[in-house]
Amino acid sequence: MPEPMGFYTDTTVCIGCKACEVACKEWNQLPAANGGRGEISGDSYDNTRRLSGTNWRHVKFIEQFNEDRTEARWLMLSDVCKHCVQAPCLEVCPTGAIIRTEFDTVVIMSNTCNGCRLCIAACPFGVIDINPASDTAQKCTLCYDRLKAGMEPACSQACPTDSIRFGPIGELRKLAETRVRQLHLLGEPRARLYGADDAILGGLNSFYLLVDEPEIYGLPRRPRLPTRNLFTSSLFSTAGAILIALFGVLSLRKRRMDRISV
Repeated sequence: MPEPMGFYTDTTVCIGCKACEVACKEWNQLPAANGGRGEISGDSYDNTRRLSGTNWRHVKFIEQFNEDRTEARWLMLSDVCKHCVQAPCLEVCPTGAIIRTEFDTVVIMSNTCNGCRLCIAACPFGVIDINPASDTAQKCTLCYDRLKAGMEPACSQACPTDSIRFGPIGELRKLAETRVRQLHLLGEPRARLYGADDAILGGLNSFYLLVDEPEIYGLPRRPRLPTRNLFTSSLFSTAGAILIALFGVLSLRKRRMDRISV
């Protein structure tokens, strides 16, 4: 079985060129942002706005200013499906349309998807959405067709700064850890890895080097599998049922008391 493959994204060298977005759309034959109408979002330089069924790559622009707005910093992140080792979407899919490939990546098979949207609700990263052309859930496949042919994914191949690195996960982790140590020595103590270990959903096969808190980049600090929430949800359901039952008993008792008093 091939070694697990994935992405390591170093946000410190992303220049926001969106070459990855374009390459993804061209290879996967996805429509242009806003249906190709050329609409301007007004949200910095971000017209894609979010990941969706037709935007499998999305470059985020995060603008940070000091209190008097005399200094600014831009953080950029090329966001994509995380191909989680413990994938919430795969866990909830009722038709078996979501599979784990021989590369340890997660792929949705459109010909099996029934469009139920359970995977959309389960994904803690907001990755999956419905492609209106097929009315099925779609997302990044990590260019599964290219991997099977021994090729690199289109997005990482197009990245001009090597912000997006592709390869065996073990090698990428070593590369990322070296980069974090380098940034610490260069005076960037906030440099950290997100999803490189198994603390987040067993590990992310698309992990990131960040220089601020995960929430700043729109990444959840502690995403959970749907099954992890079942106990808490059952407690709330049980408590709700008990309250309803108590309310019913009290209402019945009040009616009886009212009859007696009459």
